[in-house]
Amino acid sequence: MTTSPLKLREIYGQQGFLSALPVLTDAELKEARDAFSELEARFGTLRVVTAILGPDVILLDSRFICKYPAISPDGTSGKNGLPYVAWHQDMRYWGIAGGPVLSVWLALDDSMKENGALQVIPGTQCAGMLPHRQAIRPGNMLTVNQEIPDELVQASEAVLCPLLAGQMSIHDGVLVHASDTNASTKRRCGFVIRYVPTCAYPVEDPDRPRKFLAATLACGEDRFNHFSGKAA
Repeated sequence: MTTSPLKLREIYGQQGFLSALPVLTDAELKEARDAFSELEARFGTLRVVTAILGPDVILLDSRFICKYPAISPDGTSGKNGLPYVAWHQDMRYWGIAGGPVLSVWLALDDSMKENGALQVIPGTQCAGMLPHRQAIRPGNMLTVNQEIPDELVQASEAVLCPLLAGQMSIHDGVLVHASDTNASTKRRCGFVIRYVPTCAYPVEDPDRPRKFLAATLACGEDRFNHFSGKAA
């Protein structure tokens, strides 16, 4: 990566996302793919994360997300109600306040329009939190089935974030984003990592208690201890 941390921070502040960042070598990509097959993986701290969040960072959550092909190699179509991700904001989804959420998508497969790549609406991280409701369309991969109402989403301004395997994208927790169904013959698998600065804290919500038992200090010092295994 040749772009300086200062420049990355400037671009991220203006647009709310960075995309097509090279991360993995071919050997590392193979190792990550093997890890997906075994449901285990180990990843180190990313320099671009501290460039945006500062030196004290908590790894809030990490998981594999995979959209399998809708069309088999023989041309047979899959079932209706294919998985997709509705327009949403991660800050609302995760229930975090006091500091930004930074979400990383590390591509283990090529992530293109045809197999449901990430779409973002640049600049929406500056517009604040939008209302969310229960999604109407079936197949939403968000576990609480949230979506931003269509009338509040400027979908015509959406930007696709295609990635080659081994690249990553990052986006702000208030940035409006989504992804379509995988309408191709190719799998789309990625490793999602979410980071917060140590000053961030979970929002108390009795209607949707959240646990962050896997949260761990990724780098720096945690003077707040907001994620010491407590429910939110």
